Amino acid sequence: MAVITPPSSILPERRDTAPAKVERWSHLRGKFDVSGAPYLYIAPFFVVFAAFGLFPLLYTGWMAVTQWNRDIPGSDHTFVGLGNFVRLIHDDYFWNALRNTAAIGVLSTVPQLLLAMWIAHLLHRRMRGRTLLRMGVLLPNITSVAAVGVIFAQLFGRDLGVINWMLSLVGLGKVDWQSGTWQSWLALAVILTWRWTGYNALIYLAALQAVSDDLYEAADLDGAGQFQKFRTITVPALRPTIIFSVIMSTIGTIQLFTEPLMFNPGMSPTGGDSRQFQTLAMYVYEQFWTHGKYSYAATVSWAMFMIIVLAVGANYLLSRRIRSSS
Repeated sequence: MAVITPPSSILPERRDTAPAKVERWSHLRGKFDVSGAPYLYIAPFFVVFAAFGLFPLLYTGWMAVTQWNRDIPGSDHTFVGLGNFVRLIHDDYFWNALRNTAAIGVLSTVPQLLLAMWIAHLLHRRMRGRTLLRMGVLLPNITSVAAVGVIFAQLFGRDLGVINWMLSLVGLGKVDWQSGTWQSWLALAVILTWRWTGYNALIYLAALQAVSDDLYEAADLDGAGQFQKFRTITVPALRPTIIFSVIMSTIGTIQLFTEPLMFNPGMSPTGGDSRQFQTLAMYVYEQFWTHGKYSYAATVSWAMFMIIVLAVGANYLLSRRIRSSS
């Protein structure tokens, strides 16, 4: 029996849809790799920041406009508006802590960054054991901050301290580093300078890697000394990095807490009998944990945040003016 095959025009057209689906899926995946994958990669940072940075900041801001004291029953989050900030303006202890923080910051930041620039300039030269020296300057930064505070508190001891013993060798009397205002500021500045100079030196050294060696070789041919090369080549090349390090040092100074706390023999957050070296962070700690004034501690914390914002803004404007003038 013969099989009659209908014409091809009558049979329905067969379409293979598998390649089309594969092509469409490949197109969508390629589009996601280009436009969507970067957001997925950076999403963990924003999730962590929202949980541990943004939420605490907003919650602390809410606490700052409420009244919440441990000694006042039923005062949990009673709205008081800007009352805590008005109280802050008239708080002499707050202004004393701000003055101490600013003074310690200036006394430590200026020599710290100058030494860091000079050390980076020396480490950038060709010398033996350069890698070992680069590692060595970072050792103070990786040392336990609590151990550093305890050791330096002993070094600056009034009766048995090594610093006073060295001063006695040159005929100077004993200095009570922990009871005087200027003395305690200077001692804490020495601690911070010792701890953070190497860290900033490595940052400056990384910036110097981008500077062409031809500039230093040309300076050598012209007979320039080390100080001339440092002043005319190193410092101008490090200008953006210097601004960055100043901003970071300012933020670190405003948050200064462990070094002055361990420097006090009794580890009291008051910073000495006369509050001579109490910093802003120590004042927050005292208000929150010692006195149980949670809302007022949050107010001081927000004041610290606003000070940091103003300091960063001032550094940004200064850097723009320097760039425009150069």
